[in-house]
Amino acid sequence: MSFFESLRLDGQIALVTGAGRGIGATIARYLAEAGAEVVLLSRTLSELQTVAQQIAEAGGRSSIRQCDVIDSKALRAIIDELPRLDILVNNAGTNIPEPMIEVSDEHLDHLLNLNIRSCFIAAQAAVKKMLQDPDRVKKGGSVIHISSQMGHIGSPNRTVYCATKHAIEGLTKAMAIELAEQNIRVNSVAPTFVDTPLVRQVVNTDEKRAFLFSKIPLGHLAETEDIAAAVAYLASPAARMVTGTCLKVDGGWTAQ
Repeated sequence: MSFFESLRLDGQIALVTGAGRGIGATIARYLAEAGAEVVLLSRTLSELQTVAQQIAEAGGRSSIRQCDVIDSKALRAIIDELPRLDILVNNAGTNIPEPMIEVSDEHLDHLLNLNIRSCFIAAQAAVKKMLQDPDRVKKGGSVIHISSQMGHIGSPNRTVYCATKHAIEGLTKAMAIELAEQNIRVNSVAPTFVDTPLVRQVVNTDEKRAFLFSKIPLGHLAETEDIAAAVAYLASPAARMVTGTCLKVDGGWTAQ
């Protein structure tokens, strides 16, 4: 197999949660470009339709599943009904920056449910679906959690978010060890701040941008394509010996 062939995903089915916009949408487009048939899942139908159209115009294949990942029953049903699954990208998640002493029970529960519980349930259902394939050990499988650099460090006003992403890093390692015999690889990708509309709303002053750039040795925010490229690599045969690890796409933030 040549280097470029090792990056192909032809014949594989990939599910991407939070695929309607931002990082998830770019991940979906990259996986489709690599040859995978991509199942696009998020809450907003119009956004999914836009991504599906972009994939089709580029010659790729995709299908749409409208679902709030917090709805465990619906999420499990969607994954169970798939004909087959080879790749899961657990991308759906959020953050509510605020001082630790001001975190409400509502915000706490929402972040725990979305960033940890729904991630675990999606992974559990996906692995069950993967293991239904009698040739799974031969074919292999890949689960990729979108974590964060905040899963490796602490940061003010992000106590709950940091807690959830540290949990995802632990989940990644434990799953990788447990599923290695079935040849299902489990890894995480940890982005720094990514230049998306959501981040622009938070980083909305020159002072905030200057602070962020001072923390990133490469001196700029990440692009969604940077994260998608990391995911595409981890999903591919090129990463067949990579499991239980985190690929930090953070411009050097956590190396300091």
